[in-house]
This record gives sequence, C-alpha cells and structure tokens, in this order.
Amino acid sequence: MGWRCCWCIPKVEEPQANTRSDTKSYPWEIYSLKELLSATNNFHKDNKIGEGGFGSVFWGRTSKGVEIAIKRLKAISAKAEMEFAMEVEVLGRVRHNNLLGLRGFYAGGDERLIVYDYMPNHSLITHLHGPLAADVQLDWSRRMHIVVGSAEGIAYLHHEASPHIIHRDIKASNVLLDSEFQAKVADFGFAKLIPEGVSHLTTRVKGTLGYLAPEYAMWGKVSESCDVYSFGILLLEIVSGKKPLEKLPGGVKRDIIQWATPFVEKGSFDSIADPRLKGRFDRAQLKNAVRIALQCTDSNPESRPSMVDVVEWLKGGGVRRKEVVFAKDMIGEDDYNHDDDDNEDDSFTVSRGLGLLTNATPSTKRTQIGAKMK
Repeated sequence: MGWRCCWCIPKVEEPQANTRSDTKSYPWEIYSLKELLSATNNFHKDNKIGEGGFGSVFWGRTSKGVEIAIKRLKAISAKAEMEFAMEVEVLGRVRHNNLLGLRGFYAGGDERLIVYDYMPNHSLITHLHGPLAADVQLDWSRRMHIVVGSAEGIAYLHHEASPHIIHRDIKASNVLLDSEFQAKVADFGFAKLIPEGVSHLTTRVKGTLGYLAPEYAMWGKVSESCDVYSFGILLLEIVSGKKPLEKLPGGVKRDIIQWATPFVEKGSFDSIADPRLKGRFDRAQLKNAVRIALQCTDSNPESRPSMVDVVEWLKGGGVRRKEVVFAKDMIGEDDYNHDDDDNEDDSFTVSRGLGLLTNATPSTKRTQIGAKMK
C-alpha cells in the first residue's frame, strides 16, 4: 500500500477494488461509488440515520446483504479532507471491541465516504436524551456495561495504540451501541496522534461544550487527561440521565458537575441517579461511579487518573474516598455559553482564547469536589 500526498488522503495502490486483504497493512475495503449508491438507494433521505457538522450518516445494505453505515462529508474543503484522512488513518490503526471499526471508504471526485459497521441500537445520546429515551432500554446493568466498555476503548487509544491517540471529542453521541448494547467509541475526525515521549500538544480547540476540559478550552493544551475529563462528564451523564449543560431561568447555564456537587456534599447519591430507573440501581456502584466521575473532572489535569486506573476502578468497584478536596475551577459557568450549544449532537470549533465562549464571568466559579482514590 502506498500513500500519495493529496490533501493527506490515503491512496491505496491496489489493482482490485472492493476486496479485503488478509494482511494487517490493508484491513479495509475500497468501495466503489456505484456500490455505495446502490446500498443507500442513492443516499435517499429515508436512509439517513444521522446528521452533524461534518455531513450525514446513511444506513445501507450491500449486495451481499451486509448492513453498513456510511458517513458522507457534506462539502470538500481542506478541513474536511484533513478530518476524513485522520479518521481513516486512525480507524485503520486501531482494533478493539469497544472502538467502531472501519469497513472501508471511498475517495473520488467530490465524494468522501467512510463505511462502518451498522450499529442497530444507534448512539448513546438517542437513549439518554433523544427519541428512544422514553423507552428506557438502558437499565442499570446496561449502563454500567456501556461505561466500562467506553472506558476500555479510550484506555486502548491512550495506552496500547501506537502512536498513542487522543480522541478529543468523547461524548454521548460518539458512543454507538451494537445489537447487544456493547459500546463502540466512534468519530475520530478530531483525533490527535501523540508521538512517543510527548506529554501534550497545543492546538486549535475542537470539541463539544460541556465536555471540554478547562485547560483545553482556555489554552488549547491537549493531552490524554482531556479525554479523561470528557469521560468523567460522560460517566455522570450516563448514571444521571442529565445533559452536560442545562439552561436555568434567566439564561444561566449550569454544568452537570455543578448540579451534582450539592448532592455529593450531602451524601445524597441516590438523588443523582436517573429518575427513569425508578430506584432500580446498585447504590454501591452508583456511589463509586460518581466518585470516579469527580476525580476524572478534577480541575488540575495532573490530579486526574489515567484511563487504565478508571477501568480498574470501574471493574473492581473498590474505589474508596481518601479525602475530599474542594478545588476552584479555572473557568466559570457562563464561560461555557455558546449560541449553538443547544444541539449537543454537533461538534464545532472553539476559537483560541475563549473567543466563542461569550459572557464570561470570572467571579462566578464552580466548586467541584474531587474524590481522591487509592
């Protein structure tokens, strides 16, 4: 397989398309546009199963009867080409049960298409806040299974993939669920490959408000701990059923950590559990999950655990609070304001220096409880 530098798009020099190689260097299929048009009924609107800033996702069925999902970039630009290339490269590198696998892609003319396995239970966000939320298909056992699976997928990116990978957009809409409700972390268009020996990078901020680590949102300093922070928000979102950000009367926004903190201070962990569970949850697991979430979202990046630690704590259930530490966060609740943040499913770019985080009120600080773990 060779690579040609043309907007960094991988060019596979194989004589036959639509074939799968048995070698590790060529693990995907090169689809023809004709086949993907046929699979999706010419990208018919009835086949559309998702929409985002990048474009649309369509359901399809191949001539062999295999169900697939196809991400179709809405427009060709340097930015779109780079995100397409990054996702193909990252997905081509990783192999893990809790990461969405790449089936193949098509790059030709004005079309950039990425083909994945179809996830029949859609994304986590549809079950927490979307059209499937009322069905409450996510009982406590499934939620914990999703939490552990997501953590294991991220831990693989951070510690086993070579080079290590920072996802940069961990959120509910980027966790997909297969037929058994197994979590598949997806969407690697914002991912960063971290060279060996490099602890962090400074880059343009991308991601979704409510999930961004404060040091990343403010200064563009990205490291594995940024994903840990986002996972902590996601963990609390899964157990509580609350959105990462909510609007209060008067237009004030409150993040999920601010909401949960008073309950933790009073030891009222049951009040954090999603009311739709109707009390059917393991209280010890709930308490453990909340403590892990608070440790992951510590305002000091160096105090956050690694994802390997998080997986161990989640599986072992043996997290014990050593001490409770009150820490002033680096940004206030209004620093998260953005005109587009009502759509939690969309990703967007945040300008450096909090250029898009309007109405910042430095005097308004959130108090966060960090639960120190052994």
